[in-house]
Amino acid sequence: MLTLLTRTLVRQSKRQPCYLVRPIWPTKISGRYLAHQQGLPKLPVPSLKQTFERYLSVLEPIVSEQELLHTRKLVAQFVSPGGVGERLQKGLEQRARKMENWLADWWLHTAYLDYRMPVVVHSSPGVVLPRMDFNDGQGQMRFAATLIAGVLDFKTMIDNETLPVEYLGGSPLCMNQYYQILSSCRIPGLKKDSVVNYARSKRAPTFITVVHNYQFFVLDVYNSDGTPLTADQLYMQLEKIWNSSLQTNKEPVGILTSQHRNTWGKAYSNLLKDKTNKESVHAIQKSIFTVCLDAPMPRVSDEVYRSRAALQMLHGGGSRRNSGNRWFDKTLQFIIGEDGSCGLIYEHAPAEGPPIVSLVDHVVEYMRKTDMVRSPMVPLPIPRKLRFNITPEIKADIEKAKQNMNIMVQDLDMKVLVFPHFGKNIPKSYKMSPDAFIQVALQLAYFRMYRRCCSTYESASLRMFRLGRTDTIRSASIDSLNFARAMDDSAKPSTEKVALMEKAVKAHRTYTDMAIRGQAIDRHLLGLKLQAHDDLISIPKVFMDTSYAVAMHYNLSTSQVPAKTDCVMCFGPVVPDGYGVCYNPMEDHINISVSAFNSCAETNATELAHGLEGALLDMKVLLEQTPKARL
Repeated sequence: MLTLLTRTLVRQSKRQPCYLVRPIWPTKISGRYLAHQQGLPKLPVPSLKQTFERYLSVLEPIVSEQELLHTRKLVAQFVSPGGVGERLQKGLEQRARKMENWLADWWLHTAYLDYRMPVVVHSSPGVVLPRMDFNDGQGQMRFAATLIAGVLDFKTMIDNETLPVEYLGGSPLCMNQYYQILSSCRIPGLKKDSVVNYARSKRAPTFITVVHNYQFFVLDVYNSDGTPLTADQLYMQLEKIWNSSLQTNKEPVGILTSQHRNTWGKAYSNLLKDKTNKESVHAIQKSIFTVCLDAPMPRVSDEVYRSRAALQMLHGGGSRRNSGNRWFDKTLQFIIGEDGSCGLIYEHAPAEGPPIVSLVDHVVEYMRKTDMVRSPMVPLPIPRKLRFNITPEIKADIEKAKQNMNIMVQDLDMKVLVFPHFGKNIPKSYKMSPDAFIQVALQLAYFRMYRRCCSTYESASLRMFRLGRTDTIRSASIDSLNFARAMDDSAKPSTEKVALMEKAVKAHRTYTDMAIRGQAIDRHLLGLKLQAHDDLISIPKVFMDTSYAVAMHYNLSTSQVPAKTDCVMCFGPVVPDGYGVCYNPMEDHINISVSAFNSCAETNATELAHGLEGALLDMKVLLEQTPKARL
């Protein structure tokens, strides 16, 4: 069995929203959707020597010399000829030969399904779209109707296998995840969860679920001839739902999905004892996706609005707001507020961010081009309300879920800002990777706040490989630390600072390229540890070491989300004293979200966000004022 410490470390390495590592739009070539899948290479197992050499380099800026010395001895022992490392490596290589992807199943379970913290805040990312100009139920339903039509348009490409295959740097990318995001749902268990996907079942779902005032409805979105309903027809159906759910005193059954997974697993078993409840829950799980028609949130200033909208997408604002107007286990939930706020939240187990972002971009473009045209009056079935029988025990579970949700809501600190001074354009003009430039700026901002650097996670996509998920870009390097130390040192000449900046940016870019080619260290380390578990041997000392604990404690959990849409993604920190940082670099501005926990006195989302803003500006000024910096 894994020890408690090992389980903790494994889980700490998990909750990272996962996207393409840099804002390169994959080239799209039309073709049969999965025709290229078998031609994709299998995920490699890096060499033992290479991984542990790189592991020691990663530790250098984040642990003490004494700790590093101790770890070097453990590593030497682990990788020695005929040692335990060699034996585990052979087991891992054997697994890789036998399986389509040696990591995929392990990662799904270790990172998501075995993880028992609530999916809300701790796992599921949100996306904030630009605020819409409606401010009433009618505008809300019009927008929702067109959005649903846009998602169904995207679904047609998935169903017909006409979604273009994506390429990155000339290499085709695995497209499997596009099949996982619709008609899927997470199912709670008492000790571990599962994911169910109805998209490929004999009778694929033809309906979505809509929730309004905590009341769920099944809405058929296809005609009997298989054609999707028009936006106008969908609007009329949404009106029927609205008028059937005006009461605001209904029990928010959906808030149960926000609980600790074991607690929810127990409540789920209890909820499904009733036949009506079971049928209602299964309808939500089978639906193509869910649309949440939210009540308006309290008015705030324009400056605060984006941060408040991010919280609405992540948790709904609490039990008295919209937190019960969700089914957090559902893979895709589109959220549309009566006040013009809109976005989505997605459950992370079935897929990473790129398919979600691709879907968002498609839907936004569809909505921009599409006008609502009056459809011929065709009689449509009345959307079916999903009923729940609430026993005293279920009522008690709901009350407990409300309390716990409100604690989470109070604890999450969020700052969303638009950095207006420049975007991708400035780093590119200096021939620097925009992602690497922003990551180095983040290291500088953190160093200025804490006078040290920390273990930092940035997601790297492994979609160049069959069934590829993610690995970690280790943004904190000895080069980024050297730059951060030098930046505010008045004794250092600006030319030296620029040279250190360029070296740090280049080091990050090198690590990124290594990661997307399957040569990073983190998934390999996880694989070796899980191989030890499978081989029923004790966990090697190298994984029980203080240095390993520090390396897996991500004070900065970060992700770049390269969307064409002017949106921002957001997620919670992965450790109690950490930050969640997400950014979308547009051509001339950067959308940034920073989260932290209020319960930690040492962290402050607004302070780090403004620190990042200052670091980006200072780096630009340094480049502008230093002769020959522009290449």
